[in-house]
Amino acid sequence: MSTTNTTPAVTGVPELVGEYRELELRLSESAVHADQALARTLGRRYAELTPIVRAATELETVRGDLGAAQELASEDATFAAEAAELTVRIVQLESALAELLAPRDPDDAKDVILEVKAGEGGDESALFAGDLLRMYLRYAERRGWKTEILSAADSDLGGYTSVTVAVKAPGNPAPADGVWARLKFEGGVHRVQRVPVTESQGRVHTSAVGVFVAPEAEDVEVDVLPADLRIDVFRSSGPGGQSVNTTDSAVRITHLPTGIVASCQNEKSQLQNKEQAMRILRSRLLVAAREQAASAEAESRRSQVRTVDRSERVRTYNFGENRFADHRVGFKAYNLDAVLDGDLDPALDALASADRAERLALAAGGSS
Repeated sequence: MSTTNTTPAVTGVPELVGEYRELELRLSESAVHADQALARTLGRRYAELTPIVRAATELETVRGDLGAAQELASEDATFAAEAAELTVRIVQLESALAELLAPRDPDDAKDVILEVKAGEGGDESALFAGDLLRMYLRYAERRGWKTEILSAADSDLGGYTSVTVAVKAPGNPAPADGVWARLKFEGGVHRVQRVPVTESQGRVHTSAVGVFVAPEAEDVEVDVLPADLRIDVFRSSGPGGQSVNTTDSAVRITHLPTGIVASCQNEKSQLQNKEQAMRILRSRLLVAAREQAASAEAESRRSQVRTVDRSERVRTYNFGENRFADHRVGFKAYNLDAVLDGDLDPALDALASADRAERLALAAGGSS
């Protein structure tokens, strides 16, 4: 019985193992860790290759065990049974390795900047924007991620007209466990159906909230020229427009070539607000640049909408039925209360599975 791997996607493993060993050596050098950006880049690549090398190493070991078991099978029936089990295990490992080697989104291991923005529905939409923010904060807490509110504009009733949060994973997670890998599917219009607190007749209203997700860009990825920026400063304001700061500490940065705008007013210091606004701007510029470079792929794969219209929805949250539905993959669950408390993994797993299947199909089509 031949144990030769015939899966096309598994080719190139020796080169990846060699790269992994080289990364191990480089990451042991103190000079590398003196450059935090370099150490972070190498660490992410090391984390990406680790499960591949583990699977390949186990596959090589099991193949060796199978050869030995087959040689002894004619003398002892026990080894024949063991050979059958090892054959099944090899098929499983080949499949797992092929999946690990399938094309991935290059940003999967990155942290993200996530924006939630009220849309149609007035105060009710702003209140639900607050509910969605809490959902993402609770999900991040479950995953052990850190969150940081970069910018927030409160509404009169306690929600948000707009709020931007940075979400970071500690260390160097494997791409499949990266923040972007999990949250990139959240972009789009989220529709809510419920009786608003402002509704005296008990009628169900439909409102919409927009979510935009971007991988957090590092300085080296986005070259921003000072001459391309217009920086405006103004006084921070709270709900209803009242001033909450007596100095011009809020900052709005406009990237003149693209018209992309980012602002921040949360911090008391103008310098801190400028730094936070630049983080948001860099991430938006990174997304814009990649969409321009691959517009066809962006059209099919990045379905995040720019207008918060109730007709262009990716999700529906129906409070009356306790129903949560993702319209892209047909996922539906009747545990909306748990979802809003951060239980997002079942839906995200379904989206990741559909994304993975599409990437595998594209890889198979390209290799045929």
